[in-house]
Amino acid sequence: MTDGFYADPASNPAEWVRANAGDPRATAIRTEIAEKPGARWFGDWNPDIAADVSGYVGAADAADELPSLVAYNIPGRDCGGHSGGGAGSQEAYRAWISDFAAAIGDRPSVVVIEPDALAQLDCMPEDERPVRLDLLSHAAAEFAEKAPNTWACMDGGNATWVEPPVLAERLRAIGVERIRGFALNVSNYYTTEESVAKGDAIRQALVGSARFLVDSSRNGNGAAPGGEWCNPAGRGLGVPSQVGGGADLLVWAKVPGDSDGDCGIGQGVPAGTFSPDPAMSLING
Repeated sequence: MTDGFYADPASNPAEWVRANAGDPRATAIRTEIAEKPGARWFGDWNPDIAADVSGYVGAADAADELPSLVAYNIPGRDCGGHSGGGAGSQEAYRAWISDFAAAIGDRPSVVVIEPDALAQLDCMPEDERPVRLDLLSHAAAEFAEKAPNTWACMDGGNATWVEPPVLAERLRAIGVERIRGFALNVSNYYTTEESVAKGDAIRQALVGSARFLVDSSRNGNGAAPGGEWCNPAGRGLGVPSQVGGGADLLVWAKVPGDSDGDCGIGQGVPAGTFSPDPAMSLING
């Protein structure tokens, strides 16, 4: 058992606050974002995935708190969009995700597996889709075997993206029954209520015991008009990480203030890079 969720002391907002202590925005960013529990993302920017994951999970374990992690390294990530990249080959990915799961071991954690990888299946050439499903199936198997106390959730997109029966079919194809379940709204803005309704519909279509978590980090004001997802203005922070809330878990999977890409109120800021302007926009709602 753990005593609450782990707040990453080396998150991008926390690092920004330390480097900009005299900035008038620093106090609000520290108290409203940096000190709140949230996920750390791992991908092709980590030089030693086993050491990096083990160190992060170990720090949370020492604090008797539950860490949240996001695995984000699937080949062809983000269909070449703002967050494009990923492992250079199928073999490299298989080794990477195996090392990721083994580095957690039997320590408790929450892991979101590959945001958008299932929902973006349609953007891939038809003959490459079975390969992606096979890689995600391998990921599920690795977490089931090597990280048995992890609440591992395969990402399932957002409330309006893929129809529940289609998403359920894809989740069955990767063996979702072997892990905790699936994740919704990662890096998006749809309300928890909308996301829970979608999750319940997927569960009905699955006809199984899969559970789901919702990323509540930036959904306080719901989605922007037209569903704009790339650093839209006027959004707000959501309910902090907690057990329940309509889903299995609410988790701040996306780090508030980390850019969605060079767009919206994050113009000039690459995806995954912290900027105080979108952070303050979320704080002020």
